[in-house]
Amino acid sequence: MKPTLYREIQVGALRAFRTIIPEPSERIPISLTTTPLLLCSFLPIVFLAFLSRRPSTYNIRILLLPSTLIACLWTGFKFMFTIPELAVYNWGLALLSEVLIAKALQYALTPEGMLKIGEREPGQPKGKEVANGSANDHAEHSEATEEVVNGSANGHAKPSETTGSRLVPAWLYDAFELIHTMRGLGWKFSHGTYIPPPTRPLERRAFLRATAVSFIQNFLLLDLLECCIKVFPGVGVPSGGSMFFQNLPLIPRYTVSTIIHMLTGSALLAGFGMVYDLIVLIAVGVFYSRPAKWPPILDNPWQATSMHDLWAKDWHQLLRSTFTVLGGYPGRWIAGDLGMLLGTFGASGLFHETSMYAMGRPGGFDHTVTLFFAIQGPILIGERLWRQVTGKRVNSRLWVYFVMFIAAQPMTNSWHKRGLGGGMVIPPFVSPLRLFMPVVMRYWGIGRP
Repeated sequence: MKPTLYREIQVGALRAFRTIIPEPSERIPISLTTTPLLLCSFLPIVFLAFLSRRPSTYNIRILLLPSTLIACLWTGFKFMFTIPELAVYNWGLALLSEVLIAKALQYALTPEGMLKIGEREPGQPKGKEVANGSANDHAEHSEATEEVVNGSANGHAKPSETTGSRLVPAWLYDAFELIHTMRGLGWKFSHGTYIPPPTRPLERRAFLRATAVSFIQNFLLLDLLECCIKVFPGVGVPSGGSMFFQNLPLIPRYTVSTIIHMLTGSALLAGFGMVYDLIVLIAVGVFYSRPAKWPPILDNPWQATSMHDLWAKDWHQLLRSTFTVLGGYPGRWIAGDLGMLLGTFGASGLFHETSMYAMGRPGGFDHTVTLFFAIQGPILIGERLWRQVTGKRVNSRLWVYFVMFIAAQPMTNSWHKRGLGGGMVIPPFVSPLRLFMPVVMRYWGIGRP
């Protein structure tokens, strides 16, 4: 029987899709010979960022967008680490890929380009700032720093300088600054983003010392937490396993699952801090970025008294722009402010789940993860209704702890069933705990018959 036109289009579309995002078994293994090809897939987004900082480039940015999106998808879903212990890095690459997709859409679809606060077009300050030149620019930078110090910036800092570093030209520094800024401090797109007040001295050497100490602390804490997670059977191996041990009675079962859940969340926070500290050390120490441009990554999630405060202020805001671009703006176009809220959290759920798909585990998608993040929108609506009915804001840490420590457990379990806990985050040859613990155990005779 001759296939219908609809069937031919369907098969052709699937083949085109699988050319960009192949099945896990057909992805390109990452090795020394394929790494250059992987790195080349980042070039289009760098060029697009460069163009977004140049006037009158809207048309060429639109034309470049499709190929840039394909290159971003390749980054996370075309290549993979084939060693089971390294599958966690496939997850990381997919997260990066999705962030770059949102950035590409933002760079290409913003007609005026990516502006810093106080610019009328890329690189051109508004009004009197053009005549006053660098002297006025210096005053604005001082004011921006003061705002960050006082914790009042909240995404409304004055434009930061783009002088480049001593190692790269200004135009390249400008493009890399745009790509690497997640909260957009000093950029127009960061409007409304909460920026925590600084907790480190802003003098360069003192700032670098404090950041180095924080990096070491987060590294050691992550090492400890990773080792603890790997102690649990099934959860701590690359093939994965449930953290709900069915052979245990009810209370011990959920006590153990809660411990694993909290260890996982704490490990993620330590990992955020460690990676952020490393980036800050490179940005400030090597490329001479100003310390004031690197405020804390988190405020204080453990002290949050409502889910609104947690997501708007206390949790990291690194992915705020990503979620609004991928889901918030389309949602607002469909259903106004309500659509923007639901679309933002829906995009967050798909963001976290599709990245797990990249680990290449059997079973494909598990939308338990999608559901947890998507339901945060209705939760925030419920908190708003509570305030309207009672006249009081939600003010309960127990409520936040219930959502994050109890209701979130199925999401964490979904991750662990697909091997997240068995991934090698810190290689054993640089793990202090795994290097020195056997020595200590032998010294004290632990484990001997």
